[in-house]
Amino acid sequence: MSGKDAGATGPPETDSKGVDAKGAEMESIQCVRCGREGVPPLARPPFRNALGERIHREICAECWGEWLEHQTLLINHYGLDPREQKAREFLYAQIEEVLLGGGEGMNPAGGGAPEGGPAD
Repeated sequence: MSGKDAGATGPPETDSKGVDAKGAEMESIQCVRCGREGVPPLARPPFRNALGERIHREICAECWGEWLEHQTLLINHYGLDPREQKAREFLYAQIEEVLLGGGEGMNPAGGGAPEGGPAD
């Protein structure tokens, strides 16, 4: 494996017909977040549950990357520990609202802990 391939996390490169560099036809989705059609899905579901499967079917890699940046802001701002059940529940609810529901979610610049969120 070349150095360029090591640790690559983005979607594989495809031509305009959705064929990857090896000539294999790739599955494509219409992303519910950005509305783009014919985009490749994530390589695999991000979680081993129904939510992960739904994200895999409905969210493109670019929107998932944007979510990961937003999630990092939430974790840092609210001091969340993703190993804790309450923090995971809050983040899953934000995924439903922001990523899958098209909402804006919690804005870390907006102040204290959200209602029903990870406050002590």
